Amino acid sequence: MRQSVVPNRISQAASLSSHSNNAAALSRLQEKKKEFEAVTALERASSLFLKRIEGLADDCEVMADAGQVHGQVLEQWPLMFQTLSMFLHSREQYSADSGEDTVPFTRDQLVRVPLDELQSDASKQS
Repeated sequence: MRQSVVPNRISQAASLSSHSNNAAALSRLQEKKKEFEAVTALERASSLFLKRIEGLADDCEVMADAGQVHGQVLEQWPLMFQTLSMFLHSREQYSADSGEDTVPFTRDQLVRVPLDELQSDASKQS
C-alpha cells in the first residue's frame, strides 16, 4: 500500500499561505516603524521650533521695553530745550545788565570718552 500525497500537498499550501501572511505582517510592521520614526522626528522638530519661537518672544519683549525707555527719553527733549533756552535767555540778560561781553557762568564741557577702545587696550595689555 502506498500513502497518499494529497495531505502533504495541503500542508504545503497552508505553510505557503502562512508564509505570505508573515510577509504581509512584516511589511506592515516596517511601515509602522517608518511612521513612528517620522512622528518622532516631527515631535523633535516641533520642540525645536517652540524653543526658537519662545526666544523670539523674549527678544520682542526686550525690544518693547527698549521702545518704552526710548519714548521716555524722547519725552524729556522738549524740557531740556526749554531749560537751555531759559539759561541762554538769563545769560543774555545778565550780559546786558552788566554791560560786559564776558560770561560769568562757567560751563562744563562734555567730552566723549572712547570706552570701547580703552577696554580693548586694557585687555591687550593684560
